[in-house]
Amino acid sequence: METFQHKIVPRDRLIDLRLREIWQYRDLLYLFVRRDFVAKYKQTILGPLWFFVTPLLQTVVYSFVFGTIAELPTSGLPSALFYLSGITCWSYFSICLTSTSNTFTANASIFGKVYFPRAVTPISIVISNLIQFAVKLLLFLGMMAFYVSKGASFPIGLDLLFLPLLVLLMGMMGLGFGMIISSMTTKYRDMNNLIVFGTQLLMYATPVIYPLDLIEEKSPKMGWLITYNPMSSIIEAFRHMFLGTSSMHWDLLLYSSIVTVVVFLLGLIVFNRTEKNFMDTV
Repeated sequence: METFQHKIVPRDRLIDLRLREIWQYRDLLYLFVRRDFVAKYKQTILGPLWFFVTPLLQTVVYSFVFGTIAELPTSGLPSALFYLSGITCWSYFSICLTSTSNTFTANASIFGKVYFPRAVTPISIVISNLIQFAVKLLLFLGMMAFYVSKGASFPIGLDLLFLPLLVLLMGMMGLGFGMIISSMTTKYRDMNNLIVFGTQLLMYATPVIYPLDLIEEKSPKMGWLITYNPMSSIIEAFRHMFLGTSSMHWDLLLYSSIVTVVVFLLGLIVFNRTEKNFMDTV
């Protein structure tokens, strides 16, 4: 009689992180992270230099369009530093969201042949994007050093110790939203088009190209939409930690933390439910 070492059974618990199982597949997780990181710029002329070229080009365009033409204020900061700080945070959140939002449809051929914890795939995407975030952060610090050499000063305090919390919130929020949308795309492919368009719109509802104070001053009635965008307080906190703008909005940061945990748990529940039968619909 044939015996089996492993038996795969569906799990019925509403919230199941499966951390032990994911740890058992850590080698696969590493391979996925390496694959995502290497494949992104393989067979390109500039290769890893794109990590620097892309945010620099975005900064130049934003400085010209929103700083020079639209003349939006930048809280008294050099426009390049202001926009690059917003781009560094927003790009990490948005790429985690968009990259994990097609997990089921993009990996259907693998999921249908071999078993491994499906959550390994979106988690590997978040980790590989974390490397890109680190590179952009180095670029941001290099630009800060340039302005310091020109005589500028930036009061950096103990608040900087909360930077890992901001990074964790951005990754978890992007992962949570991504898992929810990925589960929906197994039935409704329209979400693939909506996520690209929606992410671009959401950026304008986030203080990436303008300070939060400007919206509260110019549009007090509608400013709450921007204020209670959970990414707003994260970007504002990032600017405060490195550039000393305004003050830390601890209440809003707590609000963003609660929203992030709720979104992540909801995404996990939907993702675990969908992985049981998505091959019948995808």
